[in-house]
Amino acid sequence: MKETELDLLLRGVEEIIPKKDFLKKLNLKRPLRVKLGLDPTSPDLHLGHTVILNKLKLFQELGHKVIFLIGDFTGLVGDPSGVNDTRPVLTKNEIKKNAKTYEKQVFKILDPNKTEIRFNSEWMNKFSPEDFIRLASTLTVARMLERDDFSKRYSTRKPISIHEFLYPLLQGYDSVVLKADVELGGTDQKFNLLLGREVQKFYGIVPQSVFTLPLLEGLDGVKKMSKSLGNYVAIEDKRDEMFGKLMSISDELMWKYFQLLSFRPDKDIKELKKAQKNGENPRNIKFSLAQELVDRFHGDGEGTSAKEEFIARFQKGELPSKIKEIRINIKKEDISLPRVLKEAGMVVSTSEALRLIKQGAVKIEGKKITDSRYKLSSNSLLLYQVGKRKYSRIKIP
Repeated sequence: MKETELDLLLRGVEEIIPKKDFLKKLNLKRPLRVKLGLDPTSPDLHLGHTVILNKLKLFQELGHKVIFLIGDFTGLVGDPSGVNDTRPVLTKNEIKKNAKTYEKQVFKILDPNKTEIRFNSEWMNKFSPEDFIRLASTLTVARMLERDDFSKRYSTRKPISIHEFLYPLLQGYDSVVLKADVELGGTDQKFNLLLGREVQKFYGIVPQSVFTLPLLEGLDGVKKMSKSLGNYVAIEDKRDEMFGKLMSISDELMWKYFQLLSFRPDKDIKELKKAQKNGENPRNIKFSLAQELVDRFHGDGEGTSAKEEFIARFQKGELPSKIKEIRINIKKEDISLPRVLKEAGMVVSTSEALRLIKQGAVKIEGKKITDSRYKLSSNSLLLYQVGKRKYSRIKIP
């Protein structure tokens, strides 16, 4: 293997455990089986997921066998990693619906002809009580409480459900079935990934090597990117929305995004850092990052178009060139600003609308509205704006 290829595999990786074993595996005269598992707990993949998916794609391009595991069974349990409370349990229908979108979205990054898609319900739905008892015997409660999140919850007397103890064991058993040589995950998955090695040993399988990658902070620059926190960029966000979100990150966070999301060589990123030190406006450097990512998910040239739209809208004060017109059917007695915004799809809920109105993030015909009881009339067609990027012309009959 060329040294440059190894450098690419190591780029941006937090840890390889054990590294010596992984380097030995690279000398095997066969493709490695490289696994990534994601539970379909939300309908969208976001840029935080792509940090690991890009590494998986690199393994794929280097000739290794890539397995993308959709945890439709483990999603019913809920991964306790990095949380301080028991996660709410999703329904089978929610999991099934989200799994379909994952299967579709992942091929924006991976080659569908070279990717093995699996669902862990294939084997877990056949698990007998005896199988569960045998699997549970691979680990002690004391070992499980070594996990930082479990330890904190136990010491503060926060409840830990028995099914949460099962989760890392189930994830480890996936590696047994798939005969994984390598498993990828975020740094918050380290315990689960290492436990997978122990479970594989118990079942007589050569233990996998573990790759951990850094967690990508969300747009707020504080917490990891998450849809539930609202600080995310979905890979299916509309072109201009994606560009605008990326331009909103701090100048400091921009370099973390370059490191984890950009395909530019390290030397090019170093040149950009040098340019900033020499006086280049960070906004212009951020433009190049946003253009690269928009091109990747929307097609070549779309990043340039998004940049032009962004400059026209935010720096020259112009409206977007295309604004959707939405007709809503609503009874006269039900007409209220929060309800109109929800019915038009500009907000998820009326409570979100109330919060945004209170924050001054809603405009009608360019006028900021801070009163949720603002009087709206039927038979109207007005321009509504929510936040910096959402515009709609809403017709109320």
